[in-house]
Amino acid sequence: MKNNAVAMAMGVKTRIIYGALAIMTIILSMGENTMAQTKSTTVVRNIVLVHGGFVDGSGWEGVYNVLKKDGYTVTIVQNPTISLADDVAVTKRAIAAQNGPVILVGHSYGGAVITEAGNDPKVAGLVYIAAFALDKGESVSSLIKDPPPGAPVPPILPPVDGFLLLDKAKFPASFAGDVSPEEAEFMADSQVPWGVNALGGTISEAAWKAKPCWYLLTTEDRMLPPDAQRLMSKRAGATVVEVKSSHAVYVSQPQAVAHLIEKAATGALEAANDRETTTAAAR
Repeated sequence: MKNNAVAMAMGVKTRIIYGALAIMTIILSMGENTMAQTKSTTVVRNIVLVHGGFVDGSGWEGVYNVLKKDGYTVTIVQNPTISLADDVAVTKRAIAAQNGPVILVGHSYGGAVITEAGNDPKVAGLVYIAAFALDKGESVSSLIKDPPPGAPVPPILPPVDGFLLLDKAKFPASFAGDVSPEEAEFMADSQVPWGVNALGGTISEAAWKAKPCWYLLTTEDRMLPPDAQRLMSKRAGATVVEVKSSHAVYVSQPQAVAHLIEKAATGALEAANDRETTTAAAR
């Protein structure tokens, strides 16, 4: 009898211990899942890429491949570059199609587009790739009409029927100095005419004033002078990364471009929260 009572007591104690261990395991597992979910919700998974003038969205292919491999949802906007208003509208449609927060990326003139379209509430952060980070009332035309002495002048031909092209013979050196000669020649021969109205479109409200932004500055750029990029990125309060590259960095160095975009994707929501906290504290 005594032995049976002892055995029963030990059995109960063993079941209690195993039960407690099981509960602890479940609790720890739930904690790990919660932490993983919290981490995943702080990363913006939707990336929208906006090209600039004289080119189309196909130039983003290398960047697209890196981002897709890393698990991001990537949309490439084929903006017509006829007017800024039209390009902003096309970009906003792409933003609206996303299922959550968006990192909006613009190259060159695409920077003007994202500066305006980035006011959309879905946009969590902006990434400028050798791009125009314009302020309210500014246009691409207003910024390029008086280049500083010694600055490279893009080989833009006189407008035809309201559209601009680059001199094909000078395109590789000016736009794509670190792209292979064959690819640079193809880019020159496949140029998309850039509407004069697009260059003259003005910004109604600069999104970078309310959204965190990042800027990839190209130090060998002969289309958008590095000094101009420094001024715009500093004014926008951007996190800046400098890369030794031509204006076509998104083609020649897709890994560097994708890396900065991913930094923005992991830091945008936190940066936005910090900004809101700072603003609230200042009131």
